[in-house]
Amino acid sequence: MRRAGNETVTPASEADGPDEDAKVIVRSNGTVTYVGKDIAYHLWKFGLLPGKDFGYAKFHEYPTHTCWISTASASDPSAPTFGRADAIYNVIDSRQNDPQNNVIAALRGMGFTAAADHYTHFSYEMVAMTPRCAIDLGYTLSDEDKARPFIEVSGRKGHGVKADDLLDKLSEAAQAEVDTRHPELSATERTQIAIQIAVGALRYFMLRFTRNTVIAFDFKDALSFEGETGPYVQYAIVRATNIFRKASTTQEAALAAIAELNLEALATEDGTSLWETWLLASRLTLLIEQAIATAEPAYLARYAFQLAQQFNNFYHRHHVLNETDLTRRALLLATAAVARREMVRALGYLGIEAPPVM
Repeated sequence: MRRAGNETVTPASEADGPDEDAKVIVRSNGTVTYVGKDIAYHLWKFGLLPGKDFGYAKFHEYPTHTCWISTASASDPSAPTFGRADAIYNVIDSRQNDPQNNVIAALRGMGFTAAADHYTHFSYEMVAMTPRCAIDLGYTLSDEDKARPFIEVSGRKGHGVKADDLLDKLSEAAQAEVDTRHPELSATERTQIAIQIAVGALRYFMLRFTRNTVIAFDFKDALSFEGETGPYVQYAIVRATNIFRKASTTQEAALAAIAELNLEALATEDGTSLWETWLLASRLTLLIEQAIATAEPAYLARYAFQLAQQFNNFYHRHHVLNETDLTRRALLLATAAVARREMVRALGYLGIEAPPVM
């Protein structure tokens, strides 16, 4: 590594090594580095800079609350207190591991041990785009870039992506599909469903990968009804909803009815997909605890997909609505109900809603 003036130039052979410049807090010319500013910022977050604060001004009035923005001007007297966090979780990709570790080390070095203990860097690998996605977003790629497995988001190359742009593109594609399939619904209803599908597609795609995996986002993959996607799980939920609608019952009624069944007589029920569905549905709490303990939402996303797969297997093997034996029909309805309930819960923890139709 060599220095050019006050900047660090890293040879390609050392590009993957520690970020030595992240250890510099104030340069020789008095300029404060990114790490130095971040240390001060996190001292403010924890309320450890008494007498020093930003000014605050009203940014936007929502029906239920006010959104505030920081300002260099005098603060609005009605502004609430910001900062003074009990714990901090920074969701930043792994390229910031060194700077984040240095901020924690600085807090400890200044004696703020409790703050350092409650500072968590939620690290993940790089989020990129497939070449197809980059082209869909209007970027011009070289033949070399088109042949690559993914395109890095790079301000220098002009490859920047905003979440709003992704959601707009996804919503547009979902809207076209919903408009075609459900013209009987109002425009407002169709738009709401399209948004639920788009948000579900994006959130699921971002959460399905473990944190040490490079994410190469792709519109068509995210919106697919096949494979491990948000729409696949949402469609399984809609499929279960249709069963209750056609059976003139509800999920809650189907689950309540099982209390009246003689399950011992049904214990030898032919069809492993039925009992396997119950077994898998019972594991949601365990998967939530595992996802929290390992800080890996991907485990919960994977579970939602597996339960959707299991329910679809059950759906194709057991014709619920054609069952004439009332006791067995009640068991089948209850199985669909427990699967739907846990799929909805699993997606809910991922911030994804279940649309009424798709």
